[in-house]
Amino acid sequence: MKFTRKEAAISGASYKDAGVDIDAGNELVEAIKGDAKSTTRPGVMSGLGGFGAMFDLKAAGYDDPILVSGTDGVGTKLKVAICTNKHDTVGIDLVAMCVNDLVVQGAQPLFFLDYYATGKLDVSAGKDIISGIAEGCRQSGCALIGGETAEMPGMYGGGDYDLAGFCVGAVERSQVLTGQDVQEGDVILGLASNGLHSNGFSLVRKVVSEAVIGGKAQTKMEAAVRDHIVDRARLAYEIEAPFAPGQKLGEALLAPTRIYVKSCLKAIKAGGVHALSHITGGGILENIPRVLPDTLAAEVDATAWDTPAVFKWLQKEGNITPTEMARTFNCGIGMAVLVKASRAVDLTVLLQSEGETVFEIGRIVARPTDNSGVVLLNAERAWG
Repeated sequence: MKFTRKEAAISGASYKDAGVDIDAGNELVEAIKGDAKSTTRPGVMSGLGGFGAMFDLKAAGYDDPILVSGTDGVGTKLKVAICTNKHDTVGIDLVAMCVNDLVVQGAQPLFFLDYYATGKLDVSAGKDIISGIAEGCRQSGCALIGGETAEMPGMYGGGDYDLAGFCVGAVERSQVLTGQDVQEGDVILGLASNGLHSNGFSLVRKVVSEAVIGGKAQTKMEAAVRDHIVDRARLAYEIEAPFAPGQKLGEALLAPTRIYVKSCLKAIKAGGVHALSHITGGGILENIPRVLPDTLAAEVDATAWDTPAVFKWLQKEGNITPTEMARTFNCGIGMAVLVKASRAVDLTVLLQSEGETVFEIGRIVARPTDNSGVVLLNAERAWG
């Protein structure tokens, strides 16, 4: 039987009855216009509400630009935000995961778009999320130029939601960082992280569930049930953080990802930076080799920086091996800056003046015979 518009009107069926509230979506758009406007920068040609957002590279000051783009999400850190009903920092995480990748190529992030999908739109939570996105954009100097909010009750349950971010940046052709200038003897400067950032949260939540319930799960099914119990029992994240006295566990775990864009761009401009490596999924072991020539490796001393207490707690509570720590978490270093040895001191001073905590964590050496991209020293002492 064909379902006509007239029959829909008679039956009273509506999109809202199906779980999608267009009015709530419009209310959210109005609520965030001020946040979006606060991120504007030279080159922006349109505001929120259009079908597409426009950006003028010439107006942004570029002569011969290369565009650099990236997309990312926040991962299962969102589960902690949902459980604690604290949504004002995950937007910063979303921006950080994208813009920190762009600056690795030497690019200035220009504009950002978000995708926010939820089972039922909560305007208050949505405003907190997008206000966080705007704050991340302000920290990195890019414009929140558009986005999409999707209410999908058949896809997500209750207050669950997911976030994705899309960022475009630009760099003059002559200034692109490729890693080809990295050479043996270069110094590796490590910029301190702000805790976990946005990686490894499936393991974090596993450790939390075992710490709260006690004992280790014996099967994948038991582990899934435990995680579900902890996710639903919000009190698990209300306890005092064992590694941060006076702070709730959920709040401590939600510390937002640090954004390194402005400090790293200034370091690049000052000269002597050969490569940057954003320490995200894969940790130190897998990310630094991504910017190295095949003949070179990074020799990193794990005792050269102060490991934040959250990582020591996770290692001990979860009995995580040093190797697993180094390839799952940032372990306290959010960005590695590979610099010419003669410029290391000056660049350290510059980065510190920009608010970074800087450690000299290693050097570039010839690639060992086992073809390891990272030679990790003293990991047992640091995290064992």
